[in-house]
Amino acid sequence: MEPLSFADFQTLIRNMYHEKDVARGVDGTFMWLMEEVGELASALREGTPEELRGEFADVIAWLTTIANVAGVDLTQALREKYGAGCPGCGQLACLCDNAEKP
Repeated sequence: MEPLSFADFQTLIRNMYHEKDVARGVDGTFMWLMEEVGELASALREGTPEELRGEFADVIAWLTTIANVAGVDLTQALREKYGAGCPGCGQLACLCDNAEKP
């Protein structure tokens, strides 16, 4: 199987669901994301490896959907925020205090 970049995945999700996603809007889509985060939490506690993979994929898909509806390029956002290292300390291996949110 070929690697799938964030850009490719965002395009794939846009091509599959964009009309439905725009009609649902950011608020409705956010609620679906929250439902999937809850399912991921359950899978982390007692799920099989297969269930975990599925729930992680669902969370990323719904987050990508929100980015599409909001007009955010995830590749650009990730590069800007994390491309040069930790946003807190600027290092590639974070040196922030554990109590801080890097």
